[in-house]
Amino acid sequence: MRASCEVFVVCGIGGSYLGARAAIEMLNGLYGKDEIEIIFIGNTFSSTYIAQVLEHIKDKEVCVNVISKSGTTTETSLAFRLLKQFMEQKYGMQESVKRIVATTDCARGTLKALADEKGYETFVIPDDIGGRYSLITPVGLLPIAVAGIDIDALMDGLQQAYMDMSSADLNHNPAYRYAVARRILQNMGKDVEMLVSYEPSMSMVAEWWKQLFGESEGKEEKGILPCSATFSTDLHSLGQFIQEGKKVLFETLLLVEQPLLDLTFPTDEENKDNMNYLAGKSLHWVNQMAAQGTLQAHEESGHVPNLIITLPDMSAKSFGYMCYFFFRACAMTCYLLDINPFNQPGVEVYKKNMFRLLGKQ
Repeated sequence: MRASCEVFVVCGIGGSYLGARAAIEMLNGLYGKDEIEIIFIGNTFSSTYIAQVLEHIKDKEVCVNVISKSGTTTETSLAFRLLKQFMEQKYGMQESVKRIVATTDCARGTLKALADEKGYETFVIPDDIGGRYSLITPVGLLPIAVAGIDIDALMDGLQQAYMDMSSADLNHNPAYRYAVARRILQNMGKDVEMLVSYEPSMSMVAEWWKQLFGESEGKEEKGILPCSATFSTDLHSLGQFIQEGKKVLFETLLLVEQPLLDLTFPTDEENKDNMNYLAGKSLHWVNQMAAQGTLQAHEESGHVPNLIITLPDMSAKSFGYMCYFFFRACAMTCYLLDINPFNQPGVEVYKKNMFRLLGKQ
C-alpha cells in the first residue's frame, strides 16, 4: 500500500477510525513525519467535507481502506459508495480492486459480500471485539502501519501493560487505581471528567478516550460524562469555568515527559517583547511549567481534583501501553457500577429516527 499511494483514505466511523487517527496524530505529529497522507472519511454526513476530500485526492495516487463489521453503517456506506465510484472512474475496475481493502466481518454482512464479489483484499474484525476496543485489530493496525508507524512496538507496549496490570492489587495495578479513583470522585459529586493534554497532537487520543468511556459506562442513568481539553490553548476559553465555575468536574492530566520535538527559545537583543527571561529554555520546559502552574491553581484555589497519568514519551510502545491501561481501567470502572463495559444499546435509538426521516424501508 505504501508503495502504491500518496494518500491513504480510511473510511469508517467511531471505533473504526478514532483509534487509528489518535495513534497516527500522536506518533507522527499533526503535520506528519511520513510521506503518506492519511485522510479519514465516512465519519460525517457533511457534504462540504466529503466534496472537499474528493476534490483534494482527485490528482493524487490513492488507496482506500473501508472499515465496517456490518457494512450498513450509514455514514461509512454513504462515503464509500462515492469513494468506490471515484476509484473506478479514476483507475478502472481492475486497478481499483487492487487499491481498495475492506476490514470487515469474517463471513457476514453487506461489506463482506461486496468485497467477495469485487475481489477486494479483506482483513477480519474479530467477532468478540467491539468498535471502541478494536484499535489492536486490523481496524487500527492497518492504517497505523500504512502511516509508517512500528506496529510491533505498539503491540509490545500493549503486551507489557497486560503483564504489568494483571494483578488485582491496587498497589501494583495503576489501571485499577484510576478506575477506583473515578468512582470515589463521582461519589463526591464529580460527574464530569475532563481529560487534559498539553500536546495538540493528542487531541484525538481524547476523542478516542471519550468514546471508550462514554459508550462503556453511560448506561442505566449511570456513569461520568467524558469531556476533554487541550491546554494551554483551552485555558483561554474553559479556564475560567474550571477555576471558578460549578464544581462538577475533575481533571485527568495526560502528561508527556519527552515530546516528539523540542526547540530552544532564542535571545533577542532588543527584547521589546520582554521575553528574554525565557532565553535558553526549551519550549517543552515552558509547557511543563504551564502544566504545573495550572495544576496548582485548579487544585489549591479552584478545588478541582486532579489525577495525573504520565507517559515517558510519544513512542509507539508508550501509545500501546496507554491503550491497554485505558482498556483495563474502563472495564473495571464499569464493573464497579455493575454495568456491562462491552455493549452500547443506546446508540441505536437515533439511528431508528434518522432512518424514518430519511425514508428508509
